[in-house]
Amino acid sequence: MTAQTHEGRVAVVTGAAGGFGQAFCVGLAERGADIVAVDIDDSSETVALVEKLGRRAMAFGADLADPSSVSDLGERVRAEFGRCDILVNNAGIYPNRPFDEMDYEFWRRIQAVNLDSQFLMTKAVVGLMKQNGWGRIVNITSNSITLAVHGVTHYLASKMGVIGFTRGLATDLAGFGITVNAVGPTLTPSRAWDVRGLPAALVEATVQKQAIKRPGEVSDVVGIIAFLSSDDAAFITGQTIMADGGLARL
Repeated sequence: MTAQTHEGRVAVVTGAAGGFGQAFCVGLAERGADIVAVDIDDSSETVALVEKLGRRAMAFGADLADPSSVSDLGERVRAEFGRCDILVNNAGIYPNRPFDEMDYEFWRRIQAVNLDSQFLMTKAVVGLMKQNGWGRIVNITSNSITLAVHGVTHYLASKMGVIGFTRGLATDLAGFGITVNAVGPTLTPSRAWDVRGLPAALVEATVQKQAIKRPGEVSDVVGIIAFLSSDDAAFITGQTIMADGGLARL
């Protein structure tokens, strides 16, 4: 195997202002990649962390559910970097709401941010991958698709859609030297369980069902993203990896 290096690569990461997205930006930069940090919120902290590592970084504010905003991002990446080698479709939202309380507008917003954005982002940058005959796309789904949790019908639908999108896209892009895979992290303590409406008792009950008896951490996922984005993963495509301590043994 080769050393996992991303020297000379440009990585575009969505949901990059904090949490998983910020960690993915830093992890890829540590391995040599320049970073485009995309978020509707301010990503200046992420940019500063990447630049401390000696890598080039750019923040781009975008509503990823807005096709024109995403198209502008693609043009900016082309103008500023001239290439995109890695795309990590991480952005997502998780408002807990029972089905009876949902209206169609709410449903569509969840699908737009969690699933449609991955389509739009891929369309925006895949041409840059094709021109170099090399690309890595990693789509973030969720291990929650394997769980029985109330109030997340909208979220589960969007994250199952990510898996279908990943499988189909992997076939369509394989001839261009582009791989497409998905990663399903578990929620972690650092992602504010209480904000997401998940009580501590549920967290502990979930941990006890895992093969590895501890909560997940953001760092548990960074290495998977780095691997799938590397030359070492050239023969892996269309796959979904659940990074959840063995909770989902599919």
